[in-house]
Amino acid sequence: MVIKNVGATDAGLRALFGVVLLGISASFNNRPLLALGAGLIALVFIGTALFRMCPLYTLLGIDTCSRRPQPR
Repeated sequence: MVIKNVGATDAGLRALFGVVLLGISASFNNRPLLALGAGLIALVFIGTALFRMCPLYTLLGIDTCSRRPQPR
């Protein structure tokens, strides 16, 4: 079982930043290595947003996912 450690706000910001980086990557036509690097970083951000699990957060002991029940 994979434990989620990325909260909703964190995931939304990661997804937004990933999409922006993908756009930047597509605009670097004359610098392919920079475009490749930006694209790979964008995919990492989008992947961690989709799966709501960040390996770096696990290593550092960070958890932005709220596990407490919300009051009604």
